[in-house]
Amino acid sequence: MTDRALTVDSQNHPSGATVLTVAGELDHHTAPRLARSLEETTFDRSVVIDLSELAYCDSTGITVLITAYHRARAAESRLLLAGVNPHLLRVFRTVGLDQVFTFQPTVEQALDALRS
Repeated sequence: MTDRALTVDSQNHPSGATVLTVAGELDHHTAPRLARSLEETTFDRSVVIDLSELAYCDSTGITVLITAYHRARAAESRLLLAGVNPHLLRVFRTVGLDQVFTFQPTVEQALDALRS
């Protein structure tokens, strides 16, 4: 049986951005956890979602990320995804989400991109 644990850690970075670190499996069982964390996140500042510890993501998880993108746009805030593994990046590209999201290899690079 697969461990369906998902953790989401939110930190306010000194740069002013909010960094959400997502670890585990993001699927229809665990997506509500990320959705709650994103609902609690104010998009009055830039948001970086660190997916470097994400082991799996299904379409429900992608839908949660798209909802975050829409919230960021509505708030005129920036949303970047960091540390996306090659498999998930290939899925995002296949469905055209590379035209929606901004990807950075690491959180540090995402924070640097927000400063520019």
